[in-house]
Formats: sequence, structure tokens, C-alpha cells
Amino acid sequence: LFSYGTLRDAAVQQRTFGRPLAGAPDVLVGWTQGTVTVADARFTRADGADYAIVRRTGRDEDRVAGTALELTDDELRRADAYEPAEYWRVE
Repeated sequence: LFSYGTLRDAAVQQRTFGRPLAGAPDVLVGWTQGTVTVADARFTRADGADYAIVRRTGRDEDRVAGTALELTDDELRRADAYEPAEYWRVE
């Protein structure tokens, strides 16, 4: 799973998956980072309503740095459940 945000944090990994995750630096080519307003109170109470999100541009010069995390199928489902409705995973 490519992560550019909070799932890279060891404390978030421990709370969400019960363990630290293995991962390696990675880059999404053809994507750019922006913001999205999140309505989910789990997120807005601590940090406000605007969060980072990536959007596909298809342009080779656009890149988002992050980490490719190694997860089991069950952990991938937990990662999906962790994110607010404004986020979705694409292959």
C-alpha cells in the first residue's frame, strides 16, 4: 500500500495494525498532492478539517513522495477502514 500520510507514522501503525509495518520509500509518478475537507469527527477533532489527498494528473513531472507499506490482506482492509470517506484506494 502506498502511503503519503499518517499511515507512515509508527504510532498510527501500532494503533491500527498492532505492529510496526515494513516499508520502503516510493514515489507516485503522475500524481499531485492537494487538500480535501474531511467531515469525519475522528479526524477533525484533533487536526481540523483539511487533509492531504493525491489526485492523478497523468503528467510524468508530477510526483508524490511516500512509502510503500507491506500489509496482509486483513491489514489492507483495516487501512481502508482507518481512512475517512473522502479517501479511497486505487490500484
